[in-house]
Amino acid sequence: MSDSRRAVMGRPRGFDIDQALERAMRVFWARGYEGASLAELTGAMGITKTSMYAAFGNKEQLFRKALQRYGAGPAAYATRALEEPTARAVALAFLRGAVCTTTPPDGPSGCLTVQGALASSDESRAVHDLLVDWRNDAGVRLEERFRRAVNEGDLPRNADPRRLARFIMTMGFGIAVQAANGLGPAELDEIVDTALLGWPA
Repeated sequence: MSDSRRAVMGRPRGFDIDQALERAMRVFWARGYEGASLAELTGAMGITKTSMYAAFGNKEQLFRKALQRYGAGPAAYATRALEEPTARAVALAFLRGAVCTTTPPDGPSGCLTVQGALASSDESRAVHDLLVDWRNDAGVRLEERFRRAVNEGDLPRNADPRRLARFIMTMGFGIAVQAANGLGPAELDEIVDTALLGWPA
């Protein structure tokens, strides 16, 4: 290998990958997968299309990386909620987390996993399925946590873990839609309070 080729291959990237991915995540969050054009993505990331392909792959691969970042960052409340000591505290932490994440003062409103799947075409089916799996996985983990609560006596024996998990997931994604519609944290917190009035004792 020539010295000149080594120099090109060893040349450091002229942009911060972490920062670029953060910006891409926010574009997908605000615009959805199909709504986010390559020009908009690369413009927000401050890089060329060539640099994007070299660093992240194609648009779908970039979205997958952005979704991973979203799950480990803004949406990490869903995992943290499972660590709460009681089932009611889990539900409350999950829904309050949904409110905080979908109404950030300095970012897009709504939820990336909901916005990302809007107007999904056949060409974007893989992304649609990815988001369905992502949401279903969150529901399964909630169900498992509520099942444990029943076994531990924290929830009554006649409580249905699957139904409770589906209810919380439905409320969580409903909060995301209402946030995208313009409802603020105070109004959404009132919805959370109402949702938990009938929590099984």
